[in-house]
Amino acid sequence: MKIAISGKGGVGKTLLAAFLSKIFASSGYSVIAIDADPDANLASTLGFPNPEKMTPISELNDLIEERVGVRPGTPGSFFKLNPRVDDLPEKYSVKMDGVRIMSMGRIKRGGTGCYCPEGALLQALVTHLLLQRDEVVILDMEAGIEHLSRGTIKAVDKLLIVVEPGRRSLETAETVKNLAQDLGLNNIAAVGNKIRTKADEQFIKSNLPDIEIIGFIYYDAAINDADLANDSLFTASPATTDAVKKIYEKLLAENRRQVVKSVSGTRKA
Repeated sequence: MKIAISGKGGVGKTLLAAFLSKIFASSGYSVIAIDADPDANLASTLGFPNPEKMTPISELNDLIEERVGVRPGTPGSFFKLNPRVDDLPEKYSVKMDGVRIMSMGRIKRGGTGCYCPEGALLQALVTHLLLQRDEVVILDMEAGIEHLSRGTIKAVDKLLIVVEPGRRSLETAETVKNLAQDLGLNNIAAVGNKIRTKADEQFIKSNLPDIEIIGFIYYDAAINDADLANDSLFTASPATTDAVKKIYEKLLAENRRQVVKSVSGTRKA
């Protein structure tokens, strides 16, 4: 299963990505969690002890030059658009509690890709992860879909847009939805985060009438307290874990229905 997570900065994309990664891994799945947000903190949220030691792929100039034939920043140069990347997930990731973590870094141009050496490598890597790996892949992205292209977006089983009860968050959700649909991805759902009341739930539902709401995560001060104390977030808030487990179960159920539908369609053909 391939899941991309987007939304306005600060709404809780990384929290959802981390909890989903942990739940999939604890259920026996092989998981690759990809930090594709330039403000990278997925590794620390997952509890990796030295996140500052993880250099984003886009900043590994020697690797980029080796694979695409041009060093980043070299003007007017030709470079490979299909570099070898199949060995990168194992070489440039860390593994903790069954979750393999990679940091991608920024792609400067969304949708059609970045015409630069680092962009070519990242796009090839995303294509490999989404199209050729059997693991569960969870992409924690910035407020957009910059790491996805027309060639890869159809491999995404679900785009989750995290929202909070606020106008700017909902406006971002609509923008992300439109960008995704322009590229051909319609399997989109929203997750409401930082919910305090039923009125917050209704506010999100009434303002996102065209987007499936797959779940709500209520605000729990225990998450902030654990973060400040550098304690595990996953044991701090049973309520958050339960809420994300319900989202996980809905994702699995939907994926099974899609598989059955696909197999049935193939037999009829």
